[in-house]
Order: sequence, then structure tokens, then C-alpha cells
Amino acid sequence: MPALVLLGAQWGDEGKGKATDLLGGSVDYVVRYQGGNNAGHTVVVGDQKYALHLLPSGILSPGCTPVIGNGVVVDPAVLLSELSGLAERGVDTSKLLISGNAHLITPYHTTLDKVSERFLGKRKIGTTGRGIGPAYADKINRVGIRVQDLFDESILRQKAEAALDFKNQVLAKLYNRRAIAVDQVVEELLGYADQLSGYVADTTLVLNNAIDQGQVVLFEGGQGTLLDVDHGTYPFVTSSNPTAGGACTGTGVGPTKISRVIGILKAYTTRVGAGPFPTELLDEDGEKLRTIGGERGVTTGRDRRCGWFDAVIARYATRVNGLTDFFLTKLDVLTGWERIPVCVAYEIDGKRVEELPYSQTDFHHATPIYETLPGWSEDITQAKTFDDLPKNAQKYVQALEEMSGAPISAIGVGPGRDETIQINSFL
Repeated sequence: MPALVLLGAQWGDEGKGKATDLLGGSVDYVVRYQGGNNAGHTVVVGDQKYALHLLPSGILSPGCTPVIGNGVVVDPAVLLSELSGLAERGVDTSKLLISGNAHLITPYHTTLDKVSERFLGKRKIGTTGRGIGPAYADKINRVGIRVQDLFDESILRQKAEAALDFKNQVLAKLYNRRAIAVDQVVEELLGYADQLSGYVADTTLVLNNAIDQGQVVLFEGGQGTLLDVDHGTYPFVTSSNPTAGGACTGTGVGPTKISRVIGILKAYTTRVGAGPFPTELLDEDGEKLRTIGGERGVTTGRDRRCGWFDAVIARYATRVNGLTDFFLTKLDVLTGWERIPVCVAYEIDGKRVEELPYSQTDFHHATPIYETLPGWSEDITQAKTFDDLPKNAQKYVQALEEMSGAPISAIGVGPGRDETIQINSFL
């Protein structure tokens, strides 16, 4: 079955855009299946850098059809702005398909997201403030507005009225904010209908037909495994399922049609926002990783928290996603360290723990147990094969592979599209 899932195996920001772009020339469809414009991918093509937030990375690959699946929440203003920005740079965006069942992020979602996060104070989650959580909450509460509702003003107005009856009470009485007018919301959303109509399709039918016809479909997750609302470090998570199962519910393609699940691993670990992070470095090494790695959120602009590689998390990602392969990114960032620590287990209440603890309390109290591997000083950005890497870099990759539980089939040795070592084919 020529269907692959590509997802983050840590807390997001692992370099999924680079991995998707690498495969983009070999696949027919690239599909976002969850999240919204709280995700960000940076793709470097030649001397051009593209920051994508809502669009699938496949939008940059000629001949590839990019798809936004039903599991995504779509801010139409952001989507149209992103399309316009790419078009101005000469990128053809005409092949994009959007599921009519995808839910919309409305102005009241972003308002509620921002005021509620401020209201939480020191208990805040660290959301991006882009309305993602409130949009998913409306979806689950069955008061959400979908893309297809843009083309039926009566239904659109009914849904906006139903949502705002309650939300305006919350805004006014809890947050002391001005109520949002239904007419204003409806007018704004209707204004997007003509601009989006040519992109909307029954994407579930399109994708299943494509797979049945032997075409290659790549499902691209946003964020990462440890941010999954069910399997991540709850409550410091996103509002959707970036794990492999989300690819099925977020597109309407059954699990029996998926042949490979590729996890993207950074050669060290980062996360954005609040929450536990056992290997976090608050010293010169952490700052060095942040500086060399350019660790600033594509979407948020926030500095990422940095730490050493965590094999416990990698093993967990292998288990909950059923990973068949890893793509290891940013190996070049580690060049220059004489010794490189790797977290192989945790200590919790005096006991060694080698699997991710299911208890939130235990994870908050986990301290890393490190093994130290020899580093390297040679420039690896020109390496084309595994044998081109310095011996210590090879040993580092081999150690991570053994600890993580799945083969490392590709290695990123630089930000460029061509700065990748392919060990095993993903197709």
C-alpha cells in the first residue's frame, strides 16, 4: 500500500518540513491531517526559505497535490494569506484541496483563546493564542462551523448564533469583554466563500481513490507525539492527535491502507511552551544548542527550550505510533562537542525507569540518567553517505537507533533540501 505517515516523534519542531519535502518529489499527495496554524514547518529550497504554518509542505513540490484533511482546523484568513504569499514568490498553489468537513477557526475562537490563557496566569498551558483549542472544543461540542458551511448562509448564521449565544455570556460576564456581533462574524466568513470555493473537495474520496489506483499518499502530522491530546504530556499538549492514528480519523483513510509510519527525530530535544522536559538544559550547552540550531518557533517566534537527546521519549514514540522508520534531523548541530550525553532512562523516587511513566506526577519528577558518547569536530554538512560521516558521528547515530527501537533511514546534516543522507528508501 503506497500510503505513508510522517510525524514528529518528540515535542514537535523536529524538521518534518524537510522530511516531507525530501519525499515530495516522489509522492502524488501530501496531506495535513490535524492541527491548524499553530504548527510550523521550515523548508529550504536552494537559497529560498519557506515558513509554512497551515499548508502541507507538498505545496512546494511540482506535480504533488497538497491536501488539507477534515481533521485540520482552518483559519481562512491565515490560509488565504499564506497562499497569496507563496503565489507572490512564484509557487503554484492551484492544486490545493481542502476538505469540506474541516472546521473553521472564527474570530471568536482566537479571542477566547487569548483571554482564557491570560486568565489562567501562572497555570497557563502555553498555547499559541490562534484559536486552535476553542475551535476543536466547538467541534466536539457539535457547535462548530465547517468549511462547507461557507456556501450556505442560512446554516452558517444558525451555527454562529448558536455558538455566540453562550460565548458572548462568557466574554462579557467572566472576562469583562465586549460581545461579538453575529452579523460581523457571518459577514467576515461569507467573504471567504468565493476565494475558497475552487479548493474545496470530498478529500476522503479523492485520497482513497488515489491509493486504490496505486498513487503515493503522504500524511503529514503537525506538532509531535508528546503533544498529542491523548498520548502526550497532558495538559501541556495540543488539541488534536498528531500520532499515527490521527492520520486515519483526520482524513478518512483506513489504517489497513497505511504501509509505513516514519518518525522525525531531532538529534537532540526541544520543546516550545510549558510542561515537563526532563533533559532540558538551562546552561551554556542549552544556549549553544539554541543558537547553532536556530531554535526559534516558526509559528510562535518563541525561543525553544533545548536539551540532550531523550531515548525514553523515542522508544515511547515508536510504541504508540507503530513506527517503521526514523528520520534523524539536525545531526550537524552537534558538531563541536567533545562529549555528548544521551538520556537512556529516568530516575524516579530512587528507581531506574526505562519507559515513559504513565503518571503525570512521576514524569514531572523524572530526572535523566545519561550515557555519554564521544563527539566529533569535523564538518558533516557535505556528507552524502553514512560512511562519509566521522566515526564518532556514525557511532552516535547507531546508538540512537539501538536505543529508539526503529531503524534510522535518513539523516539530516544541514538545513538544505540536498543536505540529507538517505540510508534506506521510504518508498
